[in-house]
Amino acid sequence: MKTERGRVVLFLFLLALLCGCDLSPRYHKPTLPDIPATFRETGPWTPAQPADTAQRGAWWSVMGDEDLNRLEDRVEHGNPQLAAAVARYDEARALVRRARADFFPQIDASASAQRERALFAATGNYYEYRDYESGGTVSWEPDIWGRIRNLVRAARANAQASAADLASLRLSLEGELGDDYFQLRGLDARVSLLRKTIAAYSAALDLTTKRFVGGASNELDVGRARTQLTTTQSQLEQQVADRALVEHAIAVLIGEQPSTFSIPPRDELTPVPVIPITAPAHLLERRPDVASAERHMAAANARVGVARAAFFPNITLGAMGGSETTTRMLASAGTGVWALGPALATLAIFDGGRRFANLALTHAEYAQAAASYRQTALTAFREVEDQLALLNHLADAAARQEEGVTAATRTDHLASIQYREGAVDYLQVVIAQTAELQAREDLITVNTRRLVSGVDLVRAMGGDWGPQEGLKAK
Repeated sequence: MKTERGRVVLFLFLLALLCGCDLSPRYHKPTLPDIPATFRETGPWTPAQPADTAQRGAWWSVMGDEDLNRLEDRVEHGNPQLAAAVARYDEARALVRRARADFFPQIDASASAQRERALFAATGNYYEYRDYESGGTVSWEPDIWGRIRNLVRAARANAQASAADLASLRLSLEGELGDDYFQLRGLDARVSLLRKTIAAYSAALDLTTKRFVGGASNELDVGRARTQLTTTQSQLEQQVADRALVEHAIAVLIGEQPSTFSIPPRDELTPVPVIPITAPAHLLERRPDVASAERHMAAANARVGVARAAFFPNITLGAMGGSETTTRMLASAGTGVWALGPALATLAIFDGGRRFANLALTHAEYAQAAASYRQTALTAFREVEDQLALLNHLADAAARQEEGVTAATRTDHLASIQYREGAVDYLQVVIAQTAELQAREDLITVNTRRLVSGVDLVRAMGGDWGPQEGLKAK
């Protein structure tokens, strides 16, 4: 008896030592070499190392537009794509719990009751009886080679990647809403400008018509004034149509019916804010798509350990017990059966190279995930530099365009005076008015692009200005 007990203790001790084995490669969170200390394209509108007084919280609040703030708050609860991403994250968390279940023993119970009929050859008579069976089994697979641990690690890393994907989609939708919103406001400014211009052109047409009736002008001038007015009216209708399409897109983003959704127009664009910029190294912590790529690397690394464990046998500890009786009552005394002991799982001796192929596959998947991580990180740095260049150079372009608007307005004013005094024909007025309208439209376009670039820069930086919390899956 003591010998048997000693063997059991020795077996359990060796089993405990083996359960510490882990065949997955040691994983190190990847780092990118040669990360610059600062971004190259920073400037007055995008200062590096923002001050402590910089606005924090929801990233869109830095744009300083209350209507945008209200719309962004509705994306979280109304967008169907975001709801689907939340469901995918819940699915990934459930897979983690399912993988963890293999750490614990599996217990099954069974019972049966049936009526049977048997023939006794000696007497030639039939005998009817009831057969009752009841019992249960317990099985547990010790995680000797780390197969279960690596399955759990892979599932947990995938869940964390899913959380990052959810954050990335949320950021993308918020950024798309910001882009659409400022495109809408740019169209509002153009519509307002065109309506004011149409009023001015209508007055000019009336003046030219009166001069024609009075003999101070000719029919050619009237035709030019009328053409200019109708062309501008056509432009107005096109801008109104474009605004309706953008408004419909915003409605879908926040989960509203386009037929019942509307945004009151506004004549002026939101002032372009100064966008604070953090250090480049922080980008790898802020961008959810970079975090997702890194977690996919961790999952691929864990799957290498799972593939390696397939080359070794698994030991399953099992126990079963039960009883069988042929009396009328299930609880009556019957024949008891039980079994206890380890069972060696089947080990494939020859499988045509399947396990080696699976191992090579996991190594290739890890290499692919590592390359994808590097590409995602490089793309993130490029997107930030792109938007920095746009935002700063567009600010210079807006300053030059404002000078152009001032000059075009002055030219239009002088041409109108000279026309009324008979010094020039109406063609000069048309040319000056067209140039002024084009200059004002170009200024609206530049400032709209600046606002959109501000949104895209914040999105490229990873969004939220607040402290960054790790993406964790429970």
